[in-house]
Amino acid sequence: MHRRSGTGYTGIPAWIYAIAAAGALFVLLPLVAMVARVNWSEFIPLITSESSLTALGLSLRTSAASTASCIVLGVPLALILARSPFPGQRLLRAFVLLPLVLPPVVGGIALLYTFGRQGLLGKSLELAGIQIAFSTTAVVLAQTYVALPFLVVSLEGALRTAGNKYEAVAATLGARPGTVLRRVTIPLVLPGLASGAVLSFARSLGEFGATLTFAGSLQGVTRTLPLEIYLQRETDADAAVALSLLLVAVAVAVVGLSYRRPRLGVAPEGALR
Repeated sequence: MHRRSGTGYTGIPAWIYAIAAAGALFVLLPLVAMVARVNWSEFIPLITSESSLTALGLSLRTSAASTASCIVLGVPLALILARSPFPGQRLLRAFVLLPLVLPPVVGGIALLYTFGRQGLLGKSLELAGIQIAFSTTAVVLAQTYVALPFLVVSLEGALRTAGNKYEAVAATLGARPGTVLRRVTIPLVLPGLASGAVLSFARSLGEFGATLTFAGSLQGVTRTLPLEIYLQRETDADAAVALSLLLVAVAVAVVGLSYRRPRLGVAPEGALR
C-alpha cells in the first residue's frame, strides 16, 4: 500500500521506507555513540573553557564572514551559469564545483601557493604590506573556497526551477536589468539563496583541512573549533567529545532553524509594479 502524506498521495513503495530508515540510522547511530561517550559531569566546564569559547567564537565569526563572501561571489556565478549560455560554460561549472570533490587539504595547498609569501599573488601583497597566509583572513578565504559551491549549486537549481517568464514580463514593461534582478529575480529565488547560504555557513563551520594547511592553528587567530577538537583529541578525549557534540548541536540548530520549504514559480507580490 502506498502511503499518503499531508499533501496527498506520495507514490512511494513501502520498501523505500525501509531503506530510508537504514540510511537514517547510518547517520544517527554514530551521533548516538558520541552522546553515550560524553562525560556529562564535566560537560559544561569542558565546553566553557577559555580555549573552547575562543575557538567557537572564531568559528562563528569566520563562518559568517565566509558566508557573506559566498553570497557576494556566488550569486553572480549562479546567475551566469543558469541564465547566460556561453562557450566553456560546462568547464566553468566544473571548476566552480571542483572544491566539492577535492580533498580540503588540496584546496589549502592551492590557496597557500596563491596567497602565501611566495605565492602567485602573495609576493605582490607582501610588498604592499599585506600578509594573508596564517591569519584570520586566511581562515575566511579557506572556508569560502570550500563552501562557495554549495551556494552556487543551490541558487543555480532555484534559478532553473523558477524559469525566467516573470523576468521577461518585467523587461517587456520597461524595467532595466538591474531593476529586474533586484525586484524580480532575487525575491523569486530567495528560498534557494537562503538554503545555499545556510549550507555554506554549515560547511564553513566544519572546515578543517584547508584551514589547517593555509591558516595554521594559532589560538585566537586561526584555531577554529574543528582545529581545537583535533588538538584536544590528542591530549583530552573527554574535551574532544564534548566539543564535537557542541559543534554538532550548533550545526543542527543552524540548518534546522533556517530551513524553509521553498516555494518557487510564484512572482513576488508587487514585483512587476
